[in-house]
Amino acid sequence: MEASPKNPLSDSAGEFQESIRRHIRYSLGREWKHLAGREIFNAVALAVRDRLVDHLFETETRYREADAKRLYYLSMEYLIGRSLGNNLTNLGIYDLCREALEHMGLDIEEVREAETDAALGNGGLGRLAACLLDSLATLGMPGFGYGINYEYGLFRQQISDGHQRERPDHWRSYGTPWLIERPDEACIVPVYGRMETIPDAAGRKQPVWSDWRILIGVPHDMPIVGYGGRTVNTLRLYTARSSHEFDVGIFNGGDYLLAVEQKVASETISKVLYPSDLVEAGKELRLLQEYFFVACALWDIVQKYQTRRAAFDDFPSRVAIQLNDTHPALAIAELMRILVDEKAVRWERAWSITRSTFGYTNHTLLPEALEKWPVELLRRVVPRHLQIIEEINRRFLREIEKVWPDDRERLARMSIFEDGGSPHVRMAHLAIVGSRSVNGVAKLHTELIKSSLASDFYRLWPERFNNKTNGVTQRRWLLKANPALARLITDTIGDSWITDLDHLRGLEPHARESAFQESFGRIKRENKERLAKVVYDSTRETVDPDSLFDVQVKRIHEYKRQLLCVMHVIHQYLTVVEDGAEIPVPRTYIFAGKAAPGYWSAKQIIKLIHNVGRVVNNDPRTRDRLRVVFIPDYRVSLAEKIIPAADLSEQISTAGMEASGTGNMKFAMNGALTIGTLDGANIEILEEVGAENIFIFGLRVDEIRKMREERSYSPYHYYQYNHLLRRVMDALNSDLFSPHEPGLFKWIFQRIVDQGDYYFHLADLPSYIDRQKDAEKVYLAPSLWREKAIRNVARIGRFSSDRTVREYAAEIWKIRSY
Repeated sequence: MEASPKNPLSDSAGEFQESIRRHIRYSLGREWKHLAGREIFNAVALAVRDRLVDHLFETETRYREADAKRLYYLSMEYLIGRSLGNNLTNLGIYDLCREALEHMGLDIEEVREAETDAALGNGGLGRLAACLLDSLATLGMPGFGYGINYEYGLFRQQISDGHQRERPDHWRSYGTPWLIERPDEACIVPVYGRMETIPDAAGRKQPVWSDWRILIGVPHDMPIVGYGGRTVNTLRLYTARSSHEFDVGIFNGGDYLLAVEQKVASETISKVLYPSDLVEAGKELRLLQEYFFVACALWDIVQKYQTRRAAFDDFPSRVAIQLNDTHPALAIAELMRILVDEKAVRWERAWSITRSTFGYTNHTLLPEALEKWPVELLRRVVPRHLQIIEEINRRFLREIEKVWPDDRERLARMSIFEDGGSPHVRMAHLAIVGSRSVNGVAKLHTELIKSSLASDFYRLWPERFNNKTNGVTQRRWLLKANPALARLITDTIGDSWITDLDHLRGLEPHARESAFQESFGRIKRENKERLAKVVYDSTRETVDPDSLFDVQVKRIHEYKRQLLCVMHVIHQYLTVVEDGAEIPVPRTYIFAGKAAPGYWSAKQIIKLIHNVGRVVNNDPRTRDRLRVVFIPDYRVSLAEKIIPAADLSEQISTAGMEASGTGNMKFAMNGALTIGTLDGANIEILEEVGAENIFIFGLRVDEIRKMREERSYSPYHYYQYNHLLRRVMDALNSDLFSPHEPGLFKWIFQRIVDQGDYYFHLADLPSYIDRQKDAEKVYLAPSLWREKAIRNVARIGRFSSDRTVREYAAEIWKIRSY
């Protein structure tokens, strides 16, 4: 039943309401009175999509008339989250939509909550990709994403007795209104088969890829709208289909199951994000995914280019391709295959075109995260590409020998192929050799690439290496996620910050104003109340919004050191129960994040968080001053509720291990103070907000490197001579937090005290404890805390993804706004 409108419906809202009604009837085939919540969302989203498509055509016309150079962004992940609110905001029709829905008796927030997060990514890599696409569209730049249309995301996280349980994340089970299928633009992808040599007309031997199987890549376009609605680019995602519904020959031969199995095996390629590579079948599926999506993307890119040009001489001046980490690195070999095998371009010219087209963004310094593929697996799955990589490497090594004659060790270090009992292809080396630009994502990270990860390559090609510090889009992470704070900012300094975040500097004069501080504090309190409800609904734990919300939400990994934060919780608990101390500031520790299904240690840390929380939250000596909660199933829509409510942001990775981080930027943008190490972008945040407005602790990169090289770090020494550290470790070695599961956490004691503490927990814990005390002292002075929080917001302008995109566009991609 529709509510009676209090005010007459405006003409524009009436048109929008009519569009919703039309889609309810003709797109969904439903009557209004029979609609469920998800169907209402679909109808609203389709009405929004109509406008997106109109702007999409207008944008493409503008680019085509200008003969614009285009950027194509290749990423295995896009952590999009929900799209309705973002699209309404960027189109400038949020209030119009709310008005239309109110006159239909609907609440816009309830409609938005019916949307499922698009499970197309995992962590920072995918969220960065989503932010860059938003900024490209907002800046009016021709930038387009390519990826895989996963049917299942990483997984839905459930918690059972403190243990992570993985459940399928079938995010498209009800369909998604944002994707536009383009079956007429499907492409053919050959896989498997073998190589043979056949003489050509001139008698020259030519490699021929034969006996391959065929996959079909079907594109689905997701419109990406920039703020203001003028520009709509696309994210093109490919679904894998078999070449036929099933092999009719096999079917007619009587083997019905095999016929169906072949169809299912082909379509498995786009089923799930990051299948486990702990078994050979998982490795093969991941390689197939990476090849499938870059083959589809390159086919599409070349097709678009050739609609206007036949020859490839202008390809690098009209096309830029950015590799988001090593996952798409096979694109280098694929472009070479297309140019040499299909377009008859000479090798030397093809290589010059390829090298001038690609850029490579490195996202990690962790050795285990740098992809290497077994040669035999490549030979089986993509035999022609292996040949091409071998030839690239042969010519590259010849180039090195001219620079460093007789340096066999350097040749081995720089080779794309890693020899050994089982030879592998080093995808990072392929990406570096085949790209005109190699960038890190924070100043420290880039310097470490130059000095350690790729030092030989940097000496050979110093001009290729550059830094592009990550950024986040303020449209989602402030305007949309924290609308009350966004309104306060706009009322105070105007709305220009929405497209130029540096304008937040205008808040500086208001940092000490009591009226502004009062409004700022009230908004933070409201956000904390909202999060407290989320906590209760998902965990049945009550938390006090007046307590300090100390937040660590991110992927669970040992180098991110959730364990260090838990060790501080244990320290605080023991000071109360053993020393009789008072906790000066009531504190709620809020954790969230997923551990990779095969990462035992990370999953045990999740269990530890729950067990410590169970003890602390139920002990009458601490439960009113100390709370520990873990919110399950961390995702973008949950982050949008957590981040605006945080008081203290935990960015405590071991120095030299976090490439950049983007959570640190989102928290500061929303008025949280950071406690962190000198790692990743923390260093640049420190430079911007000032040392007095951030809590920095811990060893520096050079100190850790020296201790590793000299083997001078002795965690046992810290354990033996610091009684506070000793009793924290003894508590973990005991059954204090596992009374019904004896010995459950002894492995932590053994790994840290006995086995070297690879992530330097004990070395950093004393200074971490001290800085936490400093944070408490500031929190006890509300006016001072708010001033520091406001200055964090005011000085965060450098960390907009708009700035990041402008730097990429000017220095690497050579594209501009239209």
